[in-house]
Amino acid sequence: MDFQDIIYDVSEGIATITLNRPDKMNAFTGRMMYEIISALDLTDADDNVKAVIFTGAGRAFCAGADLSSGGATFSKGGSDIQTKQGVPRDGGGMVSLRIFNSLKPVIGAINGAAVGVGVTMTLPMDIRVASDSAKFGFVFAKRGILPEACSSYFLPRLVGIQQATEWVFTGRVFSAEEAVNGRLIRSVHSGDELLNVARGIAREIADNTAPVSVALSRQMLWRMMGASHPMDAHAVESRGISARGRSADSKEGVTSFLEKRAAVYPDRVSDGLPDIFPRWEDPEFY
Repeated sequence: MDFQDIIYDVSEGIATITLNRPDKMNAFTGRMMYEIISALDLTDADDNVKAVIFTGAGRAFCAGADLSSGGATFSKGGSDIQTKQGVPRDGGGMVSLRIFNSLKPVIGAINGAAVGVGVTMTLPMDIRVASDSAKFGFVFAKRGILPEACSSYFLPRLVGIQQATEWVFTGRVFSAEEAVNGRLIRSVHSGDELLNVARGIAREIADNTAPVSVALSRQMLWRMMGASHPMDAHAVESRGISARGRSADSKEGVTSFLEKRAAVYPDRVSDGLPDIFPRWEDPEFY
């Protein structure tokens, strides 16, 4: 598949999606939205891909929405996708929901400015690492608009309501040091080290774990953030242990441990995942 606003590369089990408008600081466009979604469709379908890394080309990760339309930038909503309610769907939200539904773990390697949708699209990524030159900003109130990309759901769950409100209400741009102290990112690294750190995390996942177990675990952890009672977790986990305990992966995991060798897990994500979420249905846009 040919991409224009991103670069898609797979090497040694790791897919790297690079936002690729460096002359525009990787500003977000409708084309970029569609290309990110398409790239994640590829990673889900490719059993050779065990983990996904997002990063940006040039000196920015993503400086936010493309403002080339001037004051009319946000007048038509966030995308060209219309709903029966007559409300255009937010393009950043479409990307965030697609990342949320990824069957592969997603790591953000934030190499520079991540502002507006440039930071909110990273919130459903599982692990975020940043360069020491990265800057972050939830600047929506300074543009006369509102948080988007499902960030009103993800941000307070990740950093707590007090930190979320401070960043959103002030709209200020802040440093990687403040981001790590506020638990928005895992760690800060030099620009030269950043991708190696992200790849090291991805490599540890790819080399040592069962892809089906990781895919299910990812869904469990994210979905349980919105659960109303631990019984919801107990019901899902009981179904999951029952299904995976009978799998070829489980047999291989135990046998390889006892034989003190590296495991070779036979189950494939593309063959489908056991249905362990009895009450979970993706809601329709309303």
